[in-house]
Amino acid sequence: MSDRRAFLAGMIATGLCPRASWADAGNPAYLAAARLPSGVFALFGLATDGNTLFQISLPGRGHAAAAHPKEPLAVAFARRPGTFALLIDCRNGTIGTQLTAPAGHHFSGHGVFSDDGRLLFTGENDFEKGRGMIGVWAADQDYRRIRAFPSGGTGPHDLRLMPNGATLVIANGGIETHPETGRAKLNLSTMRPNLSYLDLDGTLLEQQEPPSEWHRNSIRHLAVRPDGCVAIACQWQGDLAKAPPLLATHERGRALRFHPTQENRALRGYGGSVTFSGNGKHIAVTGPRGGLAIITDTEGQYLGKVAEQDICGAAPRASGFLFTTGLGRVLRAHATEHYVLKGHAHQWDNHLIPIGQ
Repeated sequence: MSDRRAFLAGMIATGLCPRASWADAGNPAYLAAARLPSGVFALFGLATDGNTLFQISLPGRGHAAAAHPKEPLAVAFARRPGTFALLIDCRNGTIGTQLTAPAGHHFSGHGVFSDDGRLLFTGENDFEKGRGMIGVWAADQDYRRIRAFPSGGTGPHDLRLMPNGATLVIANGGIETHPETGRAKLNLSTMRPNLSYLDLDGTLLEQQEPPSEWHRNSIRHLAVRPDGCVAIACQWQGDLAKAPPLLATHERGRALRFHPTQENRALRGYGGSVTFSGNGKHIAVTGPRGGLAIITDTEGQYLGKVAEQDICGAAPRASGFLFTTGLGRVLRAHATEHYVLKGHAHQWDNHLIPIGQ
């Protein structure tokens, strides 16, 4: 048996024995967490037509997931302030390694793999020191935590790998929290959100902040286009009547560009997700509290909206978008039209994670 194992290991190492791929899990296009009518939580794989390809139980409410770029593996993250981060084999639902944040830290709900799948980066809140951290985990060492570095701010939430494969972009929301106070925001009067770019060793390359009068406009969610343009969804922590634009874009070396739209107030201060369209020409930001998604061009010109109760998950599809809602609906949309692809009995959670994009 030991000789056989050594032979197989050698075959894999030389590339002669094919590794499992996402095709072995049904070729899902997206991952999304949801709550079933029974109250059980699960991670789903979705096809582009809104049908589910697999369903894997989770120990609590999920938020987002990180999809391995090559193998049918996902790391499912708990909704903050939950603590689980689970490695899941999406072929059979097997839960493998459970990632454990160090004492004094909890995960932010998001993570991302390196291009080769060897490293996983996780957003974390070092709540004892009131700072954001990025944890680095070695996939080829059973997801052992090998190092960590500051995120560049407080309260990191979303993080993405830039197209060059060598840079992380991080949404530092600026909000300080502590598990003892649940989701309470502890520093609203002094919060300073920022968008930070770090290399994979943690060196800060660039950082941008909103204007000082908008320091309560928490930078929360990100999307990245292949040319490196970043779309940003914010969450306003002040008087809703004075809410600034919740959608912004950024290109390296320039200031943040905030895009006011005629429907901005209808978002009710809360951008839930953001995505570029499949062709990269349009941007959608969802507002689950307002029950709509706003669609613009990349210059911020308003094009239309999708009015759907509790719409939040958003991802690219063909030349347009795919959305999920807390009422179980999956919708396809373009700039000027949308329709329901599928209705499910479960309640989709906040995010729709594209695989292989």
